Amino acid sequence: MQAGLALRICKPGRLRTIMSSSVQYRTAASFQHDKAYVNGKWIEAKSKKTYEVLNPSTGESLGSVPDMDQADVKDAINVAYRAFQTWKKTLPKERTAILKKWYDLCLANKKELAKLLTLENGKPLAEAEGELLYGAGFLEWFGEECRRTYGDIVPSPVASKRTLVIKQPIGVAGMITPWNFPNAMVTRKAGAAIAAGCTVVLRPSEDTPYSALALCELAEEAGLPPGVLNVVTSGRGNAGPIGKELCENPLVSKISFTGSTAVGKILLAQSASTVKKVSLELGGNAPFIVFDSADVDKAVVGAMSSKFRNAGQTCVCANRILVQEGIYDRFIQALGKAIKAQIRTGDGLNPDTTQGPLINSRALEKVDGLVKDAVSQGAKVIVGGSKDERGGNFYQATLLADVSTEMRVVKEEIFGPVAAAIRFKTEEEAIEIANATTAGLASYFFTSDIAQAWRVSEQLQYGLVGVNEGIVSAVESTFGGWKESGLGTEGGKYGLSEYLELKNICYGGIV
Repeated sequence: MQAGLALRICKPGRLRTIMSSSVQYRTAASFQHDKAYVNGKWIEAKSKKTYEVLNPSTGESLGSVPDMDQADVKDAINVAYRAFQTWKKTLPKERTAILKKWYDLCLANKKELAKLLTLENGKPLAEAEGELLYGAGFLEWFGEECRRTYGDIVPSPVASKRTLVIKQPIGVAGMITPWNFPNAMVTRKAGAAIAAGCTVVLRPSEDTPYSALALCELAEEAGLPPGVLNVVTSGRGNAGPIGKELCENPLVSKISFTGSTAVGKILLAQSASTVKKVSLELGGNAPFIVFDSADVDKAVVGAMSSKFRNAGQTCVCANRILVQEGIYDRFIQALGKAIKAQIRTGDGLNPDTTQGPLINSRALEKVDGLVKDAVSQGAKVIVGGSKDERGGNFYQATLLADVSTEMRVVKEEIFGPVAAAIRFKTEEEAIEIANATTAGLASYFFTSDIAQAWRVSEQLQYGLVGVNEGIVSAVESTFGGWKESGLGTEGGKYGLSEYLELKNICYGGIV
């Protein structure tokens, strides 16, 4: 497009003003689509049904999107399968260019996209902008990595043969993404698949569909062909049938899911009928261990960032705070002081807010129930401990002391702003408590003893280990869980491999 002022219709009845070829003036509302996106078109559900999306801070309706069903997702799969026949033949260099442009567009519109994310998710605007940068990074990373999908030349045991191994895209990837990172979970999955040469059919969480749909708009603007990225929206009632169709449809070759362990097990079982390749990023129960040798101030900073980010609604949040008896009282006092000083609960659009609401009333009641159960069994409330006085989906940032391993708040994933502190005596006891769970996603510990750092990091049965660090995720590094926290990995150089198949080619008759 030529430099200067231009007007373009971006959807029926809406004009978008564009200044020059690189600066685009948009609003969050201009990215809020009320249609699903299939084959490069904005479409309704076949049934014409819709459902409302609510702002978790206010309870007000943000609008409605199509409530699609199994028939709609079948159509989307067929579209993606046809598109795959062409997309898989594109050169990695061509995919790189599109993904890089998509990345640039996300950065250019980060403030508007972040506001939309805050409206549907509730997290503070600063956190939303951080997620946008993180999410865009996957588009850049996988755009670069797809040019490095190297194969191998295998030394042949027979003089007349030559053997090589190449990597090829697996096919249509079915994806189900969560509400807690409605932008980054889309780019981490779809970015890898598209970079590998696959096509995508993605169902975003019913709570946060708008961020996924906004990404479709920018993908189209970046030059992604129709049918490569397809997003189908639905309410909770159609989530099961859509997931089942993605898992059992023979045209889908890959399933990627982030969500609860219970749902992940269902999808894994359903995928067995067609022997699909499956990636699952499931629930966690992260231990956060503070040893006597730790720098208490640094451990408090790590606990604040790990525990209270996104109101505690991440799968890698510290779930069990294990503190050695020698510094237990000092750490509890310091953490309580930090919570009171730093946590300001409110609407995410308020610049003073550092903690938004829980995603919905079901989440609120679960967290409140866990705290009440712990208190009834002897846990001591240091800070918070109840629903916030402003009502709605807000819950107070909470610190519980004298927590035991028998309480639900320790056994279950909290997914809320509640820090539950357990006292321990020895390193061996801490390791035993930390590993006594079926989950194995993230873990953290703080120590100034280098030998202890090596020992503990090797003994923790988790896919992610933070040593003197409360934030471990990065675009460049692998992300995946052990045990019942999942299968496969995302991000880093390994994330692309989830969407590639190995092919052994043997040439005979050479001599």
